[in-house]
Amino acid sequence: MKSSVDAPDWSMIPAPQDDGAARHLAGARMASLVLPATDGTQIDLAALPGLTVVYAYPRTGTPGVDNPDGWDLIPGARGCSPQSCAFRDHFAEMQALGVAHLFGLSTQDGAYQREAAARLHLPFPLLSDEHLDLARAMRLPTFETSGLTLLKRLTLVIKDGVVEHVFYPVFPPDQNADEVLAWLRSR
Repeated sequence: MKSSVDAPDWSMIPAPQDDGAARHLAGARMASLVLPATDGTQIDLAALPGLTVVYAYPRTGTPGVDNPDGWDLIPGARGCSPQSCAFRDHFAEMQALGVAHLFGLSTQDGAYQREAAARLHLPFPLLSDEHLDLARAMRLPTFETSGLTLLKRLTLVIKDGVVEHVFYPVFPPDQNADEVLAWLRSR
């Protein structure tokens, strides 16, 4: 299934800059925390064997509901649905390259994420860090807008509970899955 989500004109969206907020992650052991997943399971990223890819994103929008004020002007905020759809479209390729687990991660609650996972037809679960437990424990980069604390967009490749590679910043978001695939092929 190819994406039914139209990507914006990325030249009109401010690109995020590398602020160094993810430099400490490569080589780090994942914090052992249990996160709820949209498939009803509880996931501890530190305990998963093999290769795991986790793409963190600020928030998916809901059709008919406005994004926070100024959303498109926040560098790296826009593009969560196109990013998720790209990972959906390349899921089988990632599995063929040895990815045992693929997850999206945001600070949205489970109900919000279940709606997005169903609407976007994602064949993998989304994880909720609604209380920012993982964000705090791993010192993941965040930003605040409209009273919300959200994750900055990044992708972690984790092997046996240790971060092997970090993609940060991620822009444009709909190309992130292709970047991960290229990295996996060259590994």
